[in-house]
Amino acid sequence: MTRPLRTEPDMLPDQPLFYSALKYALLAPWLKLALQPKVIGRENVPTSGGVLLAGNHLSYLDWLVVPMSLPRMVRYVAKAEYFEGTGLQGAWHRFFFTNTGNVPIDRSGATAAEGAMITAKRILNEGHIFGIYPEGTRSHDGRLYKGKTGVARIAFDTQVPLVPVAVIGTDTLAPAGKVVGRWTRPTIIFGEPIDLSPWAGREESREAQRELTDLVMERIAALSGQEYVADTYCADAKRALRESREG
Repeated sequence: MTRPLRTEPDMLPDQPLFYSALKYALLAPWLKLALQPKVIGRENVPTSGGVLLAGNHLSYLDWLVVPMSLPRMVRYVAKAEYFEGTGLQGAWHRFFFTNTGNVPIDRSGATAAEGAMITAKRILNEGHIFGIYPEGTRSHDGRLYKGKTGVARIAFDTQVPLVPVAVIGTDTLAPAGKVVGRWTRPTIIFGEPIDLSPWAGREESREAQRELTDLVMERIAALSGQEYVADTYCADAKRALRESREG
């Protein structure tokens, strides 16, 4: 029997003690020393209130270097299964994921995607920073792919600052399928918040949601220098590559 999962806490803590310890004493200082990350545009991220960070996704290291670059905690949604294990291992997983900025997907949504949307909106409305990868999955070839419109729907519904962010070099440090790769100095670039006013009154329109999403991806591409594949989702590109190899 799994432990009951509480997906709607009253309020998330601003920055758990364990997170602060990792960030300022146990992990981040050593990572900064080893990686020497270059951070640009940190001033574009508001110091208080809800903020939606929309970034590219090259490596599992993205989850570490972006929060490490900001004084505030960055939260992400995670599969509910990470919070439901039993025994000592389950207790450790719950503690670790909860206290490193991960929040379980709200299961009141009809689908996992809808549950993630509900969770993201709650986090933002409580005044936290929420990170999202509009591509939906890690890029397998370093290119930037078409974004899913969830990022626009969240931004329109919450009206919080929408900040594009690009990471460069994490796919060299930790390529897909490998724990470590070649050393390089990663760069994290925070762009200027995107003005949502041009879509005022059209927030429910699918066309408006697609327009904003495409603009987000264009901004990310401009920051990262990646080739932008505007007509293909990353998951579809991965599937086509896999099928070509199998066929």
